[in-house]
Parts: sequence; structure tokens; C-alpha cells
Amino acid sequence: MWCQPVQRALEDSNGKLIVNRGRMPNALIIVAKAPVVGQVKTRLCPPLSQIQATNLFRCFLLDLMERVCTLPDVQVYIAFTPADSELLFRAMVPFPVRYIPQRGDSFGERQLNAFADLLGKGFTRLVLIGSDIPTLPLAHVREAFSQLEDPTCDVVFAPSSDGGYHLVGVRAIHRVLFEHITWSTALVLEQMLTQARRHGLKVTLVPAWYDVDTREDLYKLAAELSHNSSVDAPRTRMCLTQLGLCSG
Repeated sequence: MWCQPVQRALEDSNGKLIVNRGRMPNALIIVAKAPVVGQVKTRLCPPLSQIQATNLFRCFLLDLMERVCTLPDVQVYIAFTPADSELLFRAMVPFPVRYIPQRGDSFGERQLNAFADLLGKGFTRLVLIGSDIPTLPLAHVREAFSQLEDPTCDVVFAPSSDGGYHLVGVRAIHRVLFEHITWSTALVLEQMLTQARRHGLKVTLVPAWYDVDTREDLYKLAAELSHNSSVDAPRTRMCLTQLGLCSG
């Protein structure tokens, strides 16, 4: 299934925004690692094999991308890594998304550079999300963009159950937010909120959700899809059903 058409900004051959049709658009950035066996979702092994985990992650990506492409007045970007994986993503993704490479040594640097790249193209409200949240409600993303319409709102976070966040939205670069953070720990969001308070930045929180990193997360996802048929993640549901983890 293809995404419904949405209003697009036009870019020149260098990717620079040249036509805005009345107002600067929103951009949604999905941070994604190439789905290569042995390189993604390894914490799901076991109970999954590395091939199964990679196939499941591919389903996560496609389900998430298909849904977010239905958001009106939002251009979706994939911030991909490694740097040579763009063709892999283009071959896999049948949706009207655009691509930027991740740049930077730390996760904080990669987020900052993605924001800088798209602010440089003329976008004024940016929301960045992870790629392992296949059932993330679109209402949460819409709420993040809505909060960023408030000129007093500096940053939006959506907490994750592991102490981090799965969504961050900005209207400008706030480098201090991403400095001196112990990434991949349960302290991430707490440290970023402390940085925001220290530097006088107004933070808004949108509803929490969960990403799928561990065996426990996997079982939580399977239970959600088994008991709620309205959740729109068809590839993920089918994959988990074939693995015997979901009742379909």
C-alpha cells in the first residue's frame, strides 16, 4: 500500500528548499540503521535468531514509515547509517520519503546534525523519532508538531519506558541539550531535562510509549498486537504471527 499524497516542498539538485507554497513545512526524521543481519536488534537474540530479528526490524521500519507518510503537511526523512546504505533503503522503501546520512560520532551529534541539515533546508518544526516503535500512535507525533507551533516551546520529548526518549522535537538547535549525556543508559532523559532547566529552555512532554529493544519489549509488542486488532502494523503483526509470538 502506498502513502496518500501530501503537500511537498520542492528542492533543487543539491537538496535545498526552493519552493514552500506559503509556509515552511514540518519535517519528521526517522533515525534508522540499515537492516543488515547481525547489525540490528541483536538484543532480541534469543529468543529470535539474527535473521529473524533483522526481518522483524524491517517490518518495524516499513509499518512506521507507511503510517507517518499519511501525516498532512509533513515531509518524512530517513536519517540513515551506515553512510553507504542509502541504496539499500531506496530499494526497500516504496514510500515518498527523502534521505539524509547520519553524521557524527555520538548519538547526540547525529541528532544535532540531522536537525541542522533540515533547518538549513528551510524547515521550521522538526520532530525526530526512532525506528523501533512500530505501534507509535500518530496522535503523539501530531501533538509534538502542535506543541512546536507555540513560540515559547523550545523542545518536545516523548519519554520511553527505559529512561530515554523515542521522540524529540525542536524549532532551533540547542546544542547544550545533547552535551554531557551518558547515552544508552536509563539516565538519558533525566540528564537532558536537567540540561534544559539549567539553560532556561522550556520543555513539553507528550505521551510516553515504548520502543522494542529487549525480549520483554518484544513480548509486550506481541501482546499489544494480539489483543488490539485496530493497531495498524500489518507487517509486524504478520511477522510475529509467523514466529508464533502473536495470535494474529
